[in-house]
Amino acid sequence: MFNYFIQQSYFVFRFRFLAMMHGNIRKVKYKCFGMKVGNGTYLPKLYITWPHQISIGNNCILEHDIYFKFDGIWQLGPSIQLGDRVFIGSGCEFNIRLSISIGDNALIASGCRFIDHDHGTELSRFMHSQPGIEKSIIIGTDVWLGCNVVVLKGVAIDAGAVVAAGAVVTKSIGKNEIWAGVPARKIGMRQ
Repeated sequence: MFNYFIQQSYFVFRFRFLAMMHGNIRKVKYKCFGMKVGNGTYLPKLYITWPHQISIGNNCILEHDIYFKFDGIWQLGPSIQLGDRVFIGSGCEFNIRLSISIGDNALIASGCRFIDHDHGTELSRFMHSQPGIEKSIIIGTDVWLGCNVVVLKGVAIDAGAVVAAGAVVTKSIGKNEIWAGVPARKIGMRQ
C-alpha cells in the first residue's frame, strides 16, 4: 500500500506539478515577447512564429504540440485570438495571415487545422508566386469541432455549432447547426 502511495505521488508531482511549473515559465517567457495569456492558462510545449500575434483568454486548456503560425512578416497584433475557457487539443495548427477569432467555451479537438488564405491558380506564372485570397475565420462561443476538422478562409461558425470529425468546412455555419463531410454540409440541428 505504501509503495502504491509513493508511485502515485511521484506521478502527480511529475505530470501535474512540474507541468504547471514549466507552463508558468513558458507563460512568462512568451509574455516577454508580447503574447497575451490570461489567468489560469498554462502553456504546454507550443510552436510559435510571432508570439505577439497571439492572445489567449483566461482558464484555457491547451494540449501539447499546437502550432501557432502567423504566416507573414512582422506587424502589430494580435491576429490569433482565443476567448476564455477554450480547449485546444494536441497537434492543432493555426496557419493565419489575416486573423482568426475563437469565442468563449469553444472545444477544438486534436488535429484541427485553420487556414485563412490560399494561392492563386493562374497558368501564367508559378502558383507560389501568385497572391491568393485572404479572409478571416470566426469561431463563435460554445462551438465544438471534432478531431481533424479543417476550417478554410472566410468561414464563420456561429454559436453552439457542432462539426463532425474529419470535416472540411468551406462555408459558414449557422447557430446550433450540426455539419459533417467533405466538403462539410448541414446534417441536423442541436436539440
